[in-house]
Amino acid sequence: LREEVVTELIRSLPKPIRRHYVPAPNYADKFLDRAVPLQEPLPQTLARELQRMVGVPVTADDFDLSRVPDHLKITFRIVDERRRKVAEDKDLEALKLKLRPKARQALSKAAAATAGPSGESIERSGLTDWTIGTLNKVFETRRAGQPVKAYPALVDQGESVAVRLFDTEAEQQQAMWLGTRRLIMLNIPVNPAKFASDRLSNQQKLALSRNPHGSVQALFEDCATAAADRLIAAHGGPAWDEKAFRTLYDKVRADLVDLTVRTIDQVQQILAAWQACERRLKSTNSLALVANVTDVREQLARLVPPGFVTATGLRRLPDLMRYLVAADRRLQQMPTAVQRDTTRMEKVHEMQDEYAWLLEQFPQGRPVPQEALDVRWMIEELRVSYFAHALGTAFPVSDKRIVKAIDALAP
Repeated sequence: LREEVVTELIRSLPKPIRRHYVPAPNYADKFLDRAVPLQEPLPQTLARELQRMVGVPVTADDFDLSRVPDHLKITFRIVDERRRKVAEDKDLEALKLKLRPKARQALSKAAAATAGPSGESIERSGLTDWTIGTLNKVFETRRAGQPVKAYPALVDQGESVAVRLFDTEAEQQQAMWLGTRRLIMLNIPVNPAKFASDRLSNQQKLALSRNPHGSVQALFEDCATAAADRLIAAHGGPAWDEKAFRTLYDKVRADLVDLTVRTIDQVQQILAAWQACERRLKSTNSLALVANVTDVREQLARLVPPGFVTATGLRRLPDLMRYLVAADRRLQQMPTAVQRDTTRMEKVHEMQDEYAWLLEQFPQGRPVPQEALDVRWMIEELRVSYFAHALGTAFPVSDKRIVKAIDALAP
């Protein structure tokens, strides 16, 4: 370990913490004298040891790595099989992101090099039915003497699907779900969205036309996609071989139209609640409530964007309805309790900032774990508990519970 690195890390601490650890070089020497084995990243180890020295709490997140001079940071360099430099960066995640297109090309070349006698690579395009036999979950080969491991999955390409290789299982799982859903939908003989549209009166279509999707047809397609997701999950999807796909397809096809129709009925009520909130927002025009009204408007934009039915999922649609009712009640009570509303809003904003921080901890361009994404629903439940307590929450919730969940999920 270099004394300069530890010293600069200590100097990067926020002032309220840093003042307990001056002069920084002295504490750097004390840390190095302890000869602590680095079984975890340096910031974590240093934070723990500093706290042991003085007793003032320090966490790894307290260090501002951007304030550490570049010459003290590790340089990550990628070289090719001839040891020629391909790229380098001080930021490992930025380097990975920069090289993703080249990594993608390398995987495709590796796949092409293992093509069978028929000349077909594991990577395929233009598929409209399952004609690929068994799709292995892991692809392994060697390229330039080095082992190559990748994860194949179906990829949704709109009018068809493809097979592509991914370098992480998380990306594979995300793509496979979407690809399986697309392949099933391409083969459904009756378009569930069109069937649902044909059974509605013009008056019902007019009521549904005011939606964030831009058209009734787009809304119905969203409902059909959400219904397909529910059925694929219920029947153990996605599938990885032809027999399992045929079984899954038959089960989804049997119930898709009916579930789509029922979903549209449910969404019609949700849109009515959303429209009621929008009308109340327009009528709440006090200057004293500008920040509060803006908060509700931003909340509605997050809850009911284009594609909200699939994004929310059928399981959570009743919760979504409750969140909208809670927002409407908040707007009703807001003019007579401005300070109380503002105080609670600020607490919600603190949790939203914590959630934004959590999402930033995951590598850019990679799927964020679902458990982390679900924290947003905890914050919505917190809003219900603050602004419409009588509606009840789906589970016990508080700002402390949210912070605890975020701490547990942070990588």
